[in-house]
Amino acid sequence: MTPRRKKRLAVVGIIVAAVAIAISLMIYALNQNMNLFYTPSQIIYGRDGHVPKVGERLRVGGVVVAGSVKRDPDDLDVRFKLKDIGPDITVQYSGILPDLFREGQGIVAQGVLIDKHTVKASEVLAKHDEKYMPPDVKDAMKDNTEFNKAQASKRKESQP
Repeated sequence: MTPRRKKRLAVVGIIVAAVAIAISLMIYALNQNMNLFYTPSQIIYGRDGHVPKVGERLRVGGVVVAGSVKRDPDDLDVRFKLKDIGPDITVQYSGILPDLFREGQGIVAQGVLIDKHTVKASEVLAKHDEKYMPPDVKDAMKDNTEFNKAQASKRKESQP
């Protein structure tokens, strides 16, 4: 091999290594910022063999349990329970809640899992009406057979 070819091969090798390092760093950064969506039941029991770990960033969607909203009188801290068709979890939030937030309302909270039954939310989003359900929540709940049974019984009750 001539010295000129060795030099070209070294430059190509350095470029390939630099691109590989850049791609691996991008994938690592994107993986750190990924927020997976769960329902309260999926946080407790897991989904597809994956149970969220303490410290994991996630989004959780469900319905605010009636009578569970507790506001701190001194600041903007709020605690409430969130439920789907199974067990409920507690959501802690510090900030101003959306205008549409209320008990019995469907919401999506984004935050960090601080223990198996508690999420510390950094953002809370409320649905715009009682019939709307975010696609993530709808898809997750359709997987539950209990949800399907409840929907079928509602349809039977609404028919004359």
